[in-house]
Amino acid sequence: MGAHVVDRELEDLAVSARAALVREIEASGAFAADPGWRAAFATVPRHLFVPYYYVSGVAGGYERRWGESPDRRTRERWVRGAYEDVPLATRLRDGVLLSSSSQPSLMALMLAELRVEGGDRVLEIGAGTGYNAALLSYRLGEENVTTVDLDPEFTESARRHLATAGYRPTVVTGDGARGVPERAPFDRIVATCTLTSIPRPWLAQCTPGALILAPLATGLIMLIVRDAGHAEGHFLPTAAYFVPLRGAERPEPEPVALAGVPTRARENERFRFLLALTRGTLDPHEAFALWAREGMPGRERYGITVGAEHAWAWLDEPGGPYAWPLPGSSAPGLVEV
Repeated sequence: MGAHVVDRELEDLAVSARAALVREIEASGAFAADPGWRAAFATVPRHLFVPYYYVSGVAGGYERRWGESPDRRTRERWVRGAYEDVPLATRLRDGVLLSSSSQPSLMALMLAELRVEGGDRVLEIGAGTGYNAALLSYRLGEENVTTVDLDPEFTESARRHLATAGYRPTVVTGDGARGVPERAPFDRIVATCTLTSIPRPWLAQCTPGALILAPLATGLIMLIVRDAGHAEGHFLPTAAYFVPLRGAERPEPEPVALAGVPTRARENERFRFLLALTRGTLDPHEAFALWAREGMPGRERYGITVGAEHAWAWLDEPGGPYAWPLPGSSAPGLVEV
């Protein structure tokens, strides 16, 4: 723990808390697609990647929990909190969340869905605390892992956390939307930040048959890459909320006016996913009519196709009657409501 002498009781607490977290993740079914990730979560110490974090305070605002606090009870709360199955706010600026350590069970599900094999080369978009890169390094070897983030403060702290935990994957400071061409090709790309579209440079940096898993429109899209200009796949059923991909020319979306849409739809997560996916293409009334007519479809019925010139989302089938261009892509004639 930093420059202090290791506190054996706190280390023992971390071991027991980590074991309890692994049992909780396993009970959630997150390891089902690939149980090989259980050992990674059981071994990699999450608390080393969150030397401090913020939790909501009882009187509003945030309370900072710090592993170097002079108060022992605070240090114990820090350790226990580090192994709760919740996202942890790690960086705030003027009350705005800039970075967090994602919910471990969601991380486990995403890693399991990557279906990695020995020797796979993985690019992570969004270095965060470095914890996800450490899990990947444990499973695949640090030489096969690259993580990129736009903010040099983030990459420097991720590098430091990784080294403290004994891992040294390649950590790059740069715009994740451009990928990391000097480290390509990749067999898997996983994003830990929300996208509005699929960056085409990623496809060019993938091997044929590579998988891309990324948060988009409050869901997780899993794409299979055919070649440098084509990828396609479905959303997973799971909801996913991450901080946005940082970089130039990514404006915040305008708020959606929901007046006239039934309250039951406004509060329905499935409908709000469709709103996010069709933003700028369908107005909320059109989206509601489609959603009601098609049986209130869940995320798993939607997918995305990235072509050489256009990218679009669709319901059920890429060539079916319902399709919408993704932001930054024009594909006239696709929409049918």
